[in-house]
Amino acid sequence: MHVVPKTTTPEPGLRERKKQATRRAIAEAAVRLAAEHGVENVTVEAISEAAGVSPRTFFNYFPSHDDAFVLVDEEIGERIREYVRHAPAGRAPLDVVREALVAELAGFEDRQELWTLQSKVLQRSPHLIQRGLKAHVAEERALAAAITDWLDASGATASPGSGLFPRLLAAVTQTALRVALEHWCEHPEGTVLTDSFQEVFAHLAQGLPRPE
Repeated sequence: MHVVPKTTTPEPGLRERKKQATRRAIAEAAVRLAAEHGVENVTVEAISEAAGVSPRTFFNYFPSHDDAFVLVDEEIGERIREYVRHAPAGRAPLDVVREALVAELAGFEDRQELWTLQSKVLQRSPHLIQRGLKAHVAEERALAAAITDWLDASGATASPGSGLFPRLLAAVTQTALRVALEHWCEHPEGTVLTDSFQEVFAHLAQGLPRPE
């Protein structure tokens, strides 16, 4: 049995937890209002009122109106990266990133309705897709850096093309998560996110052979 590695990420204090809760409340209010009324009809003032904060507080968490509709949980991303950095040296790289994400999927399950609403919002407002892509590329690069740190600590032999591997693994991981999330949102009844995610990684581990 594989033992989950301990990370050095400290538990957030009360102030930090309040900040995280405020950010989530604003993002959730934005997505729910946009799903009902359309992004173009939702103002910062309306989002702030629904979230119980002031417009000034809104801009403390989001640089612009459109940023609030893109759900990116920075705390989850950092926990995943810490898991990767502290994974045992002998683990297969694909297993390391899969296990890092599986450890966080329970939190996703609790927010299925919100993820589904956000998917609809993005489909109706294509200009937001570019903004979301930019955020996910940043997450992908950060994960690639964590994979590089783990490989270096594991004593992996460097080669002229070694810099490609962390980037490829991070990109594959992000794509696998996106595919599993989209399938889960499109089939809300009878679909478990963890099962979909594990199935995606099983295909990857087998080298993507033709399905039977």
